[in-house]
Amino acid sequence: MDAQQVREALRRVKFPGLSRDIVSFGFVREVAVEGGSVRVRIALSSARPEVGPAIEKDARAVLEGLPGVTAVDLEVHVTPPQGETSAPPNPLPGVRTKIAVASGKGGVGKSTVAANLALALKQLGYTVGLLDADIYGPSQALMMGCRERPMVNENEKILPVDGNGVHVMSLGFLIDPDTPVIWRGPMVMKALQQFLEDVEWGTLDVLVVDLPPGTGDAQLTITQQLPLDGAVIVTTPQDVALIDARKGLAMFQKVNVPVLGVIENMSTFVCPHCGKESEIFKRGGGRRTAEQLGVPFLGEVPIDPAIVTGGDAGTPIVAAAPASAAAQAFRALAQELSGRIGRGPVTAGR
Repeated sequence: MDAQQVREALRRVKFPGLSRDIVSFGFVREVAVEGGSVRVRIALSSARPEVGPAIEKDARAVLEGLPGVTAVDLEVHVTPPQGETSAPPNPLPGVRTKIAVASGKGGVGKSTVAANLALALKQLGYTVGLLDADIYGPSQALMMGCRERPMVNENEKILPVDGNGVHVMSLGFLIDPDTPVIWRGPMVMKALQQFLEDVEWGTLDVLVVDLPPGTGDAQLTITQQLPLDGAVIVTTPQDVALIDARKGLAMFQKVNVPVLGVIENMSTFVCPHCGKESEIFKRGGGRRTAEQLGVPFLGEVPIDPAIVTGGDAGTPIVAAAPASAAAQAFRALAQELSGRIGRGPVTAGR
Protein backbone atom coordinates (compact mmCIF):
# COMPACT_ATOMS: atom_id res chain seq x y z
CA MET A 1 0.00 0.00 0.00
CA ASP A 2 1.43 3.37 -1.05
CA ALA A 3 0.23 6.99 -0.95
CA GLN A 4 -1.14 6.90 -4.50
CA GLN A 5 -3.27 3.84 -3.72
CA VAL A 6 -4.62 5.60 -0.64
CA ARG A 7 -5.57 8.63 -2.73
CA GLU A 8 -7.34 6.42 -5.24
CA ALA A 9 -9.27 4.73 -2.43
CA LEU A 10 -10.34 8.12 -1.07
CA ARG A 11 -12.07 8.84 -4.39
CA ARG A 12 -14.89 6.72 -2.95
CA VAL A 13 -15.56 9.50 -0.45
CA LYS A 14 -18.08 11.93 -1.95
CA PHE A 15 -18.62 15.52 -0.91
CA PRO A 16 -21.90 15.40 1.09
CA GLY A 17 -24.88 15.84 -1.20
CA LEU A 18 -22.87 15.56 -4.42
CA SER A 19 -21.47 12.78 -6.56
CA ARG A 20 -18.01 14.35 -6.89
CA ASP A 21 -15.23 13.01 -4.63
CA ILE A 22 -12.94 14.83 -2.19
CA VAL A 23 -9.81 13.97 -4.18
CA SER A 24 -10.99 15.59 -7.41
CA PHE A 25 -12.02 18.65 -5.39
CA GLY A 26 -8.42 18.91 -4.12
CA PHE A 27 -9.38 18.54 -0.45
CA VAL A 28 -6.88 15.74 0.31
CA ARG A 29 -3.77 17.73 1.20
CA GLU A 30 -1.43 15.12 2.68
CA VAL A 31 -1.07 11.35 2.50
CA ALA A 32 1.73 9.42 4.17
CA VAL A 33 2.15 5.64 4.48
CA GLU A 34 4.62 3.93 6.80
CA GLY A 35 4.21 0.21 7.15
CA GLY A 36 0.65 -0.39 8.23
CA SER A 37 0.13 3.18 9.40
CA VAL A 38 -1.64 5.72 7.22
CA ARG A 39 -1.67 9.45 7.89
CA VAL A 40 -4.15 11.67 5.97
CA ARG A 41 -4.87 15.40 6.18
CA ILE A 42 -8.04 16.78 4.60
CA ALA A 43 -8.67 20.53 4.46
CA LEU A 44 -11.54 22.43 2.91
CA SER A 45 -13.61 25.57 3.27
CA SER A 46 -17.37 25.27 3.63
CA ALA A 47 -20.29 27.21 5.10
CA ARG A 48 -21.97 23.91 6.02
CA PRO A 49 -20.97 22.72 9.52
CA GLU A 50 -22.16 19.16 8.90
CA VAL A 51 -19.67 18.60 6.06
CA GLY A 52 -16.60 17.94 8.25
CA PRO A 53 -17.98 15.11 10.41
CA ALA A 54 -19.60 13.44 7.37
CA ILE A 55 -16.35 13.46 5.37
CA GLU A 56 -14.34 12.26 8.39
CA LYS A 57 -16.70 9.34 8.98
CA ASP A 58 -16.65 8.20 5.35
CA ALA A 59 -12.90 8.70 4.93
CA ARG A 60 -12.12 6.77 8.11
CA ALA A 61 -14.30 3.87 7.00
CA VAL A 62 -12.44 3.73 3.66
CA LEU A 63 -8.98 3.94 5.24
CA GLU A 64 -9.66 1.35 7.94
CA GLY A 65 -10.96 -1.01 5.26
CA LEU A 66 -7.77 -0.95 3.21
CA PRO A 67 -5.78 -4.21 3.20
CA GLY A 68 -2.73 -4.11 5.45
CA VAL A 69 -3.72 -0.94 7.27
CA THR A 70 -3.40 -1.32 11.03
CA ALA A 71 -3.49 2.31 12.19
CA VAL A 72 -5.19 5.44 10.82
CA ASP A 73 -4.22 9.01 11.71
CA LEU A 74 -6.90 11.20 10.09
CA GLU A 75 -7.45 14.93 10.46
CA VAL A 76 -10.23 16.90 8.75
CA HIS A 77 -10.08 20.70 8.93
CA VAL A 78 -13.09 22.76 7.81
CA THR A 79 -12.85 26.54 7.77
CA PRO A 80 -15.56 29.10 6.94
CA PRO A 81 -15.38 30.70 3.48
CA GLN A 82 -13.00 33.64 3.13
CA GLY A 83 -14.22 36.73 4.93
CA GLU A 84 -16.57 34.80 7.25
CA THR A 85 -15.89 33.85 10.84
CA SER A 86 -18.69 31.32 11.10
CA ALA A 87 -21.19 29.53 8.89
CA PRO A 88 -24.22 31.71 8.15
CA PRO A 89 -27.61 30.33 9.14
CA ASN A 90 -29.46 28.62 6.34
CA PRO A 91 -32.27 31.03 5.36
CA LEU A 92 -34.13 28.25 3.53
CA PRO A 93 -34.25 25.25 5.89
CA GLY A 94 -37.06 23.62 3.92
CA VAL A 95 -35.09 23.60 0.65
CA ARG A 96 -33.00 20.46 0.28
CA THR A 97 -30.79 21.36 -2.70
CA LYS A 98 -29.86 24.81 -4.02
CA ILE A 99 -28.36 25.02 -7.51
CA ALA A 100 -27.20 28.25 -9.16
CA VAL A 101 -27.35 28.66 -12.94
CA ALA A 102 -24.74 31.18 -14.01
CA SER A 103 -22.86 32.57 -16.99
CA GLY A 104 -19.80 34.74 -17.42
CA LYS A 105 -21.59 37.03 -19.87
CA GLY A 106 -25.07 37.87 -21.07
CA GLY A 107 -26.72 36.58 -24.22
CA VAL A 108 -25.82 32.91 -23.84
CA GLY A 109 -29.33 31.77 -22.90
CA LYS A 110 -28.73 31.31 -19.18
CA SER A 111 -32.26 32.23 -18.08
CA THR A 112 -33.78 30.02 -20.77
CA VAL A 113 -31.62 27.14 -19.57
CA ALA A 114 -32.61 27.82 -15.94
CA ALA A 115 -36.34 27.83 -16.78
CA ASN A 116 -36.18 24.61 -18.78
CA LEU A 117 -33.97 22.86 -16.22
CA ALA A 118 -36.42 23.77 -13.46
CA LEU A 119 -39.34 22.40 -15.45
CA ALA A 120 -37.41 19.28 -16.52
CA LEU A 121 -36.52 18.58 -12.87
CA LYS A 122 -40.20 18.92 -11.99
CA GLN A 123 -41.03 16.38 -14.70
CA LEU A 124 -38.60 14.00 -12.98
CA GLY A 125 -40.76 14.20 -9.87
CA TYR A 126 -38.95 16.88 -7.88
CA THR A 127 -40.74 19.72 -6.13
CA VAL A 128 -38.95 22.71 -7.64
CA GLY A 129 -38.60 26.43 -6.98
CA LEU A 130 -37.11 28.99 -9.34
CA LEU A 131 -35.55 32.16 -7.90
CA ASP A 132 -34.97 34.84 -10.52
CA ALA A 133 -31.93 36.60 -9.07
CA ASP A 134 -31.16 38.31 -12.38
CA ILE A 135 -32.04 41.68 -10.85
CA TYR A 136 -31.25 43.85 -13.86
CA GLY A 137 -33.03 41.62 -16.37
CA PRO A 138 -35.73 39.57 -14.62
CA SER A 139 -37.44 37.36 -17.18
CA GLN A 140 -38.64 34.23 -15.40
CA ALA A 141 -42.14 35.58 -14.70
CA LEU A 142 -42.69 35.85 -18.46
CA MET A 143 -40.94 32.62 -19.47
CA MET A 144 -42.69 30.52 -16.82
CA GLY A 145 -46.14 31.85 -17.70
CA CYS A 146 -46.85 33.48 -14.33
CA ARG A 147 -50.03 35.52 -14.74
CA GLU A 148 -50.56 36.63 -11.13
CA ARG A 149 -48.69 38.82 -8.70
CA PRO A 150 -47.41 37.20 -5.49
CA MET A 151 -49.63 37.22 -2.40
CA VAL A 152 -48.59 37.75 1.22
CA ASN A 153 -49.59 35.24 3.92
CA GLU A 154 -50.63 35.85 7.52
CA ASN A 155 -46.97 35.82 8.60
CA GLU A 156 -46.24 38.63 6.14
CA LYS A 157 -44.20 36.30 3.96
CA ILE A 158 -44.33 36.61 0.17
CA LEU A 159 -45.75 33.51 -1.52
CA PRO A 160 -44.09 32.35 -4.76
CA VAL A 161 -46.25 32.29 -7.89
CA ASP A 162 -47.00 29.06 -9.71
CA GLY A 163 -45.50 28.82 -13.17
CA ASN A 164 -46.09 25.51 -14.99
CA GLY A 165 -46.02 23.75 -11.61
CA VAL A 166 -42.80 25.44 -10.46
CA HIS A 167 -42.70 27.87 -7.51
CA VAL A 168 -41.39 31.13 -9.01
CA MET A 169 -40.19 34.39 -7.44
CA SER A 170 -38.87 37.27 -9.53
CA LEU A 171 -38.37 41.00 -9.30
CA GLY A 172 -40.40 41.04 -12.50
CA PHE A 173 -43.52 40.58 -10.35
CA LEU A 174 -42.84 43.77 -8.44
CA ILE A 175 -41.82 46.34 -11.06
CA ASP A 176 -43.34 47.72 -14.24
CA PRO A 177 -41.99 45.84 -17.30
CA ASP A 178 -40.89 49.13 -18.88
CA THR A 179 -39.11 50.41 -15.77
CA PRO A 180 -35.32 49.96 -15.81
CA VAL A 181 -33.64 48.72 -12.64
CA ILE A 182 -30.99 51.36 -11.93
CA TRP A 183 -29.65 50.18 -8.58
CA ARG A 184 -26.28 50.34 -6.91
CA GLY A 185 -24.75 47.34 -5.16
CA PRO A 186 -26.35 47.81 -1.71
CA MET A 187 -29.87 47.91 -3.17
CA VAL A 188 -29.20 44.78 -5.23
CA MET A 189 -27.96 42.98 -2.14
CA LYS A 190 -30.99 44.11 -0.13
CA ALA A 191 -33.40 42.82 -2.81
CA LEU A 192 -31.71 39.44 -2.97
CA GLN A 193 -31.67 39.17 0.80
CA GLN A 194 -35.41 39.83 0.82
CA PHE A 195 -35.98 37.06 -1.71
CA LEU A 196 -34.16 34.68 0.62
CA GLU A 197 -35.57 35.79 3.97
CA ASP A 198 -39.05 37.17 3.23
CA VAL A 199 -40.34 34.59 0.74
CA GLU A 200 -42.21 31.52 1.98
CA TRP A 201 -40.50 28.88 -0.14
CA GLY A 202 -41.84 26.04 1.98
CA THR A 203 -40.52 22.52 1.38
CA LEU A 204 -38.69 22.01 -1.90
CA ASP A 205 -36.47 19.29 -3.31
CA VAL A 206 -34.59 21.75 -5.51
CA LEU A 207 -34.31 25.52 -5.77
CA VAL A 208 -32.87 26.69 -9.09
CA VAL A 209 -31.30 30.15 -8.75
CA ASP A 210 -31.04 32.11 -12.00
CA LEU A 211 -28.09 34.44 -11.39
CA PRO A 212 -27.34 37.58 -13.39
CA PRO A 213 -24.43 37.29 -15.84
CA GLY A 214 -20.95 38.16 -14.68
CA THR A 215 -19.20 38.05 -11.31
CA GLY A 216 -20.47 41.00 -9.28
CA ASP A 217 -22.46 41.96 -6.18
CA ALA A 218 -25.46 39.73 -6.88
CA GLN A 219 -23.38 36.59 -7.29
CA LEU A 220 -21.36 37.29 -4.15
CA THR A 221 -24.49 38.06 -2.14
CA ILE A 222 -26.11 34.75 -3.08
CA THR A 223 -22.98 32.72 -2.30
CA GLN A 224 -22.55 34.48 1.05
CA GLN A 225 -26.20 34.38 2.15
CA LEU A 226 -27.23 31.00 0.77
CA PRO A 227 -25.26 27.76 1.18
CA LEU A 228 -25.37 26.62 -2.45
CA ASP A 229 -24.97 22.93 -3.17
CA GLY A 230 -23.51 23.62 -6.59
CA ALA A 231 -23.42 25.81 -9.66
CA VAL A 232 -23.96 25.18 -13.36
CA ILE A 233 -22.11 27.34 -15.91
CA VAL A 234 -23.91 28.10 -19.20
CA THR A 235 -21.89 29.12 -22.25
CA THR A 236 -22.03 29.10 -26.03
CA PRO A 237 -19.26 27.50 -28.10
CA GLN A 238 -17.71 30.79 -29.27
CA ASP A 239 -14.42 31.93 -27.77
CA VAL A 240 -15.70 35.24 -26.37
CA ALA A 241 -18.29 33.41 -24.28
CA LEU A 242 -15.86 30.72 -23.16
CA ILE A 243 -13.38 33.31 -21.85
CA ASP A 244 -16.05 34.76 -19.57
CA ALA A 245 -17.33 31.30 -18.62
CA ARG A 246 -13.88 30.54 -17.24
CA LYS A 247 -14.09 33.65 -15.06
CA GLY A 248 -17.46 32.60 -13.70
CA LEU A 249 -16.19 29.13 -12.96
CA ALA A 250 -13.14 30.56 -11.16
CA MET A 251 -15.40 32.76 -9.02
CA PHE A 252 -17.40 29.79 -7.75
CA GLN A 253 -14.24 27.87 -6.99
CA LYS A 254 -12.89 30.87 -5.08
CA VAL A 255 -15.99 31.06 -2.87
CA ASN A 256 -16.00 27.27 -2.44
CA VAL A 257 -19.20 26.51 -4.33
CA PRO A 258 -18.87 23.18 -6.16
CA VAL A 259 -19.17 23.51 -9.94
CA LEU A 260 -21.51 20.74 -11.04
CA GLY A 261 -20.64 21.21 -14.69
CA VAL A 262 -20.74 23.21 -17.92
CA ILE A 263 -23.66 23.37 -20.36
CA GLU A 264 -23.02 24.37 -23.98
CA ASN A 265 -26.07 26.21 -25.30
CA MET A 266 -26.74 26.95 -29.00
CA SER A 267 -24.40 24.15 -30.05
CA THR A 268 -25.90 23.40 -33.46
CA PHE A 269 -28.83 24.26 -35.68
CA VAL A 270 -30.66 21.60 -37.67
CA CYS A 271 -32.58 22.96 -40.65
CA PRO A 272 -36.23 21.87 -40.32
CA HIS A 273 -36.55 21.67 -44.13
CA CYS A 274 -33.45 19.81 -45.30
CA GLY A 275 -32.14 18.36 -42.03
CA LYS A 276 -28.67 19.82 -42.54
CA GLU A 277 -26.79 20.52 -39.31
CA SER A 278 -24.97 23.87 -39.04
CA GLU A 279 -22.53 24.91 -36.32
CA ILE A 280 -23.41 28.61 -36.27
CA PHE A 281 -21.33 29.49 -33.20
CA LYS A 282 -18.85 26.62 -33.64
CA ARG A 283 -19.20 23.55 -31.46
CA GLY A 284 -17.39 21.72 -28.70
CA GLY A 285 -15.95 24.74 -26.88
CA GLY A 286 -17.94 24.01 -23.75
CA ARG A 287 -16.72 20.42 -23.59
CA ARG A 288 -13.08 21.44 -24.14
CA THR A 289 -13.29 24.16 -21.49
CA ALA A 290 -14.79 21.73 -18.98
CA GLU A 291 -12.06 19.18 -19.68
CA GLN A 292 -9.30 21.79 -19.40
CA LEU A 293 -10.61 23.05 -16.06
CA GLY A 294 -11.33 19.62 -14.65
CA VAL A 295 -15.11 19.99 -14.23
CA PRO A 296 -17.88 17.82 -15.67
CA PHE A 297 -19.41 18.58 -19.06
CA LEU A 298 -23.16 18.17 -18.67
CA GLY A 299 -24.23 18.36 -22.31
CA GLU A 300 -25.31 20.44 -25.32
CA VAL A 301 -28.54 22.21 -26.23
CA PRO A 302 -29.23 22.89 -29.92
CA ILE A 303 -30.70 26.06 -31.42
CA ASP A 304 -34.44 25.73 -31.95
CA PRO A 305 -36.86 28.58 -32.75
CA ALA A 306 -39.43 26.81 -30.55
CA ILE A 307 -37.24 27.63 -27.52
CA VAL A 308 -37.84 31.32 -28.20
CA THR A 309 -41.55 31.05 -28.97
CA GLY A 310 -42.14 28.82 -25.96
CA GLY A 311 -40.39 31.24 -23.61
CA ASP A 312 -42.28 34.22 -25.02
CA ALA A 313 -45.58 32.37 -24.62
CA GLY A 314 -44.85 31.36 -21.03
CA THR A 315 -44.48 27.65 -21.78
CA PRO A 316 -40.83 26.51 -21.95
CA ILE A 317 -40.01 24.07 -24.73
CA VAL A 318 -39.74 21.17 -22.28
CA ALA A 319 -43.52 21.47 -21.89
CA ALA A 320 -44.46 23.10 -25.22
CA ALA A 321 -42.64 20.65 -27.52
CA PRO A 322 -41.55 17.69 -25.38
CA ALA A 323 -40.59 15.55 -28.40
CA SER A 324 -38.19 18.15 -29.82
CA ALA A 325 -34.43 17.64 -29.74
CA ALA A 326 -34.01 20.69 -27.50
CA ALA A 327 -36.57 19.44 -24.96
CA GLN A 328 -34.88 16.04 -24.92
CA ALA A 329 -31.53 17.77 -24.35
CA PHE A 330 -32.92 19.68 -21.36
CA ARG A 331 -34.36 16.50 -19.88
CA ALA A 332 -31.01 14.77 -20.32
CA LEU A 333 -29.33 17.69 -18.53
CA ALA A 334 -31.84 17.45 -15.67
CA GLN A 335 -31.21 13.71 -15.44
CA GLU A 336 -27.46 14.38 -15.34
CA LEU A 337 -27.93 16.97 -12.58
CA SER A 338 -30.16 14.57 -10.68
CA GLY A 339 -27.35 12.04 -10.67
CA ARG A 340 -24.77 14.60 -9.56
CA ILE A 341 -26.75 15.96 -6.63
CA GLY A 342 -27.22 12.35 -5.63
CA ARG A 343 -30.73 12.62 -4.20
CA GLY A 344 -34.08 11.64 -5.60
CA PRO A 345 -37.31 13.55 -5.08
CA VAL A 346 -38.75 13.23 -1.58
CA THR A 347 -41.50 15.84 -1.34
CA ALA A 348 -43.79 14.46 -4.05
CA GLY A 349 -47.21 13.67 -2.74
CA ARG A 350 -46.92 15.82 0.36
